[in-house]
Amino acid sequence: MSRQKLTLLPSVLVVVLFGTWIWFRQAELDAISANALSNGAVWLALWQHIQLTVVSTFFVLIIAIPLGILLTRESFRRATPVAMTVANTGQATPAIGLLALLVIWLGIGTRAALIGIIVYALLPVLSNTIAGLKANDPTLLEAARGIGMSPREVLTRVELPLAVPLILAGVRTALVLNVGTATLATFGGGGGLGVLITTGITNQRMPVLVLGSILTVALALLVDWLASLAEVLLRPRGLEPDA
Repeated sequence: MSRQKLTLLPSVLVVVLFGTWIWFRQAELDAISANALSNGAVWLALWQHIQLTVVSTFFVLIIAIPLGILLTRESFRRATPVAMTVANTGQATPAIGLLALLVIWLGIGTRAALIGIIVYALLPVLSNTIAGLKANDPTLLEAARGIGMSPREVLTRVELPLAVPLILAGVRTALVLNVGTATLATFGGGGGLGVLITTGITNQRMPVLVLGSILTVALALLVDWLASLAEVLLRPRGLEPDA
């Protein structure tokens, strides 16, 4: 993502949110809409959504990246097709169906919603970690071994730094997926901005629906921007496009 786009997106988000705030202040709310948005319900839903996104992404990272590293080691390469099949199955399953199965198994609550979000977002991080490590030039790895680096040093000082751009691209995709999938957490009792969206739909209250939808889109764009910024800041200096 260009630096110009990194600068432009926050400005667009501020304008959109400010415009939404002005529209919302002037909107006529009936008793049902006012009740749905009273007592800090909007802030609670937003905070729950952020928590679902952050916690699920944390577990995706600590599962997918180490697993991706393990599957590129000589001893475990044969297990790669099996692991990728499982990860593909998790994402191929409709998110609402997966959540329904988890609710039946684990009961209503945040735990079922979190597990569903994690399973759904594993694939991009896992596949990009494997692809990034496999894409490394074998001659560079051989040179690192030739100067006396241990396998751990080759991994941490050569392989992972070179794979960082692809891994971060997978993390960015997973983050945006998590924001979108977290809206379904409301069907399993997990809360989030999906509460506002479903309330607006079921009660046919446009202000509630529009507010929940715009906040979800804004959060997804903000998360995508933060991930793009991380890609720029964490990319090894020798791998910058302008280098």
